Amino acid sequence: MKLGVVFPQTEIGTDPEVVARFATTAEAAGYDHIIAFDHVLGANTASRPDWQGPYTAESLCHEPFVLYGYLAGLTESLELVTAVIILPQRQTALVAKQAASVDVLSGGRLRLGIGTGWNDVEYEALGENFHDRGVRSEEQIDLMRKLWADDAIDYDGRWHKVTDAGLNPLPVRRSIPLWLGGMAPQVIERVGRIADGWFPFFNPDLAAQLDAMRGAARDAGRDPANIGIECMQPMGEAGQKELDRIRSLEDLGVTHTAVITMNQGLDPAAHVDAISRYWDEVASRVS
Repeated sequence: MKLGVVFPQTEIGTDPEVVARFATTAEAAGYDHIIAFDHVLGANTASRPDWQGPYTAESLCHEPFVLYGYLAGLTESLELVTAVIILPQRQTALVAKQAASVDVLSGGRLRLGIGTGWNDVEYEALGENFHDRGVRSEEQIDLMRKLWADDAIDYDGRWHKVTDAGLNPLPVRRSIPLWLGGMAPQVIERVGRIADGWFPFFNPDLAAQLDAMRGAARDAGRDPANIGIECMQPMGEAGQKELDRIRSLEDLGVTHTAVITMNQGLDPAAHVDAISRYWDEVASRVS
């Protein structure tokens, strides 16, 4: 089981030293990876009294590629994970370029989690279609993989056209792991068919959802054992119950987990202390 921490986007603040210390503390403690999620814009709820989304214009969110460009130079072994970049609201070739650059600067430590999102306000502002985002993301994945693999490509898809052009630099291994986020049936099928990994939410139906994903993988001629699975979990009280929760995930075939310190009333510096305590009291005891 790989153990990570979730970067506390909405609560970490804007002090670069605190941001850096969160990542370097995680690495020094022994965590395998750090996860950051993505929101470009937040909606102003003053003009949207019925707003239901969890994030607003008041929600702080560091841009993940810029964040990881910064943290790449401050860490040596920590895997840098996005969970998730909202891919269809972004230009595909630009995401491929940004991801390749972070991968190179970090020595091949990027894992790119992507999703389709829920916030049509962001799609409108970024000039992308909210309504075809799922199916369009499959072509985006295909294009990015081709751009990462070859010096120059020709590509003529439904939404993308590239004429004898390519990225430079290319990723360290000429590929970057692509994991998907989301729980809809079509996402579960897509994970099994084309993804390197999946970020499911922990829920009572997780075992059945994992079975469905693995069935989709077998239908696509893939070995389900080659698909990684990560469940992020809120930080609980240290003790046997917390260890049992992690081990129950492992029993389901979950390969990665990460602790979330947000929504517990912590100030920015306290998040750093929290991941240190969690490592000492819980994570270090997971074999």
